[in-house]
Amino acid sequence: MAAAKTILRSLAGETLPTPPIWMMRQAGRYLPEYKATRAQAGDFLSLCYNPELAAEVTLQPIRRYGFDAAILFADILLLPQALGADLWFVTGEGPRLSTITTQADFDKLKPVGEIDAVLNPIYETVRILRQELPQETTLIGFAGAPWTVATYMIAGRGTPDQAPAHALKDENRELFEALLARITQGTIEYLSKQIEAGAEVVKIFDSWAGSLKGADFQKYALEPAREITAAIKARHPDIPVIGFPREAGDGYIGFAKATGVDCVALDNSVSADWAAANVQVDGCVQGNLASSHMVTGGQALIDETRAIVKAFSGGPHIFNLGHGITPDADPDNVQRMIDAVRGQ
Repeated sequence: MAAAKTILRSLAGETLPTPPIWMMRQAGRYLPEYKATRAQAGDFLSLCYNPELAAEVTLQPIRRYGFDAAILFADILLLPQALGADLWFVTGEGPRLSTITTQADFDKLKPVGEIDAVLNPIYETVRILRQELPQETTLIGFAGAPWTVATYMIAGRGTPDQAPAHALKDENRELFEALLARITQGTIEYLSKQIEAGAEVVKIFDSWAGSLKGADFQKYALEPAREITAAIKARHPDIPVIGFPREAGDGYIGFAKATGVDCVALDNSVSADWAAANVQVDGCVQGNLASSHMVTGGQALIDETRAIVKAFSGGPHIFNLGHGITPDADPDNVQRMIDAVRGQ
C-alpha cells in the first residue's frame, strides 16, 4: 500500500500528472485550532514534548486541507537540548540557548548515546501519528542540518548573518568541527529513531546554508548532508531523504548527486524555470511558492502556483512553499493554493 502514496512515488522519481502537496510549518500559528492546542499545552516546548498534543497539531492541517503528507511537529533545537544545551523560548522573540564558544562549553555536552532520554516523547508522537494518519498520507520526520543547528548553539539564538558561528569557524576550527561532528552523529541517531518509530521520509533543514560560501558550503553544508544521508540509507535503505539547503543558489546544482538525497527542496530565491533546468534534471524537487502569497492571496497566488506546477511538470515534483508558512497567513489562501495545484 505504501508505494501508492503520492509523495513516495514522486520521491522515487515518478512524474505525476498532479504533484503531491504539503507545506513547511503547516501545523502552526496561522490555524486557530493550533493556537487552542498550544494554549492547552502551556508553552511551545511543552507542546513539542507532549506526544498526544504534538500528534494533534500535526493532524490538524491534514483534517482541514487533506495534504498528501504530514510533518512531525517538533523543533530543530530539540536535538541541542538533548545534547545538553539549555533551551528556552522568549515570547515574541524566539529560541534562546546556552552557548558553545569554548572547549569547556563543548566538554559539558552529553554523548550522542544519551539523547533518547530527552527525545523519547518525539518518537512516541511519531508512533501515534502512524496509527492516526489517513492511510494515504505520508509521514515526514525531520532534523536540522548540522551547520544550521550549530549556528544556534554557538550564538545562543538566531542571528541575521550567523556571524558568531562564522567567527568560531575562523578562530577555532577544531572546536567548530568537533561541534559539527557531534551534531552530525546526533542527527543520524535522531532521524534513525524517528524512522524506527514510523517516519516514512526524513528531511534535513539547512535553513542557514546560504551563508556558507565556496569551500565552506562544500565542507559544512554538503558534506554533513552526504554523511547523514549515507548513514540513514545504510540503516534504512528504503527511506527517502529530502535535503533543504535554503538559499544555496548555484549550490542547488548537483546537490542531490553529491549528497545522495532523493529530493532537493528549493526556496523561492530561485525561479522554478531555472530549477527545472538545473536541479530537477537530477531527480525530484520540492517547492517553491513564496510564503508571502499565503498572506496576500488574490489572483497572483493562483497564477504563481500554476506557473510553478507547469515549470516542474516535466519531472518529479512535490509542491511546497519556498519557506515556512507565516503566522499572519490566511487559512483560506492555503485552500486556494491547493485548489490551484489540483486544478479545481
